[in-house]
Amino acid sequence: MNVQESYNWCEGVARSQAKNFYYSFLLLSKPQRRAMCAIYAFMRYCDDLSDDDGIADRPAEIARWRSDLEAALAGRAGDHAVWPAFIDAVMRYKIPHQYFYDMIDGVSSDLEPRRVRTFEELYDYCYHVASVVGLTIIHIFGFESQEALPLAEKCGIAFQLTNILRDVREDAEKDRVYLPAEDFARFQVSPETFEPRERFHQLMRFEAERAREYYREAAPLVGLIDARSRASMRALIGIYSRLLDRIVASNYDVLARRVRVPTWEKLWVLMRSAC
Repeated sequence: MNVQESYNWCEGVARSQAKNFYYSFLLLSKPQRRAMCAIYAFMRYCDDLSDDDGIADRPAEIARWRSDLEAALAGRAGDHAVWPAFIDAVMRYKIPHQYFYDMIDGVSSDLEPRRVRTFEELYDYCYHVASVVGLTIIHIFGFESQEALPLAEKCGIAFQLTNILRDVREDAEKDRVYLPAEDFARFQVSPETFEPRERFHQLMRFEAERAREYYREAAPLVGLIDARSRASMRALIGIYSRLLDRIVASNYDVLARRVRVPTWEKLWVLMRSAC
């Protein structure tokens, strides 16, 4: 597969699966948008390796993917459709390779049942599965000040905390509880049953405010990336912020249903961000 065909394949993956990310990509130049899709396709495949119960030996498959990444970055790309576009994007935007190994470390930690003990442990997990994504994509957005790097890290933390709040039920069904045990103890909530429900809502309120604080701390990032990319960054933050807003507005009804930002609202955020 040549580079053009690989980019087309990556765009198809992003269009069909990047429910929140893809909308923000539409505000970028074509080369940036295609690079974002290539990075997303790589990230999506990493994530699928940790979640696909149809894979008989997931640790072995993740180890193989790590080896394939190492070979691809050394100029020996394998047959997977993502590699030509991925390598082109990494080289074009000078993205540090370590971020991709960190992503794989993050998804590897999801192979076993998970019980997070402290917020420090949760932060480390969020860094590996989300902050490294933020650190990767700001190289595509473009930036000059090194102050952008810790802000991109905080932005990733905010996004992943939002995802965790949305996915409490789905994660619990996979025997993964990411909300820290210390917080369950603080609010006297059972991490097995999420009861009593009133205290669970108090716990969720606490975690939502924690996420909100990371959004506030990351806000200056928009002004530090290339001016032509700021609309896309605003849209990405706007869509995730709206998801957190909807979780709060539902009174944290995440155990009964999956809270979403509807398409019309994403398009509204997109239009506002472009102005």
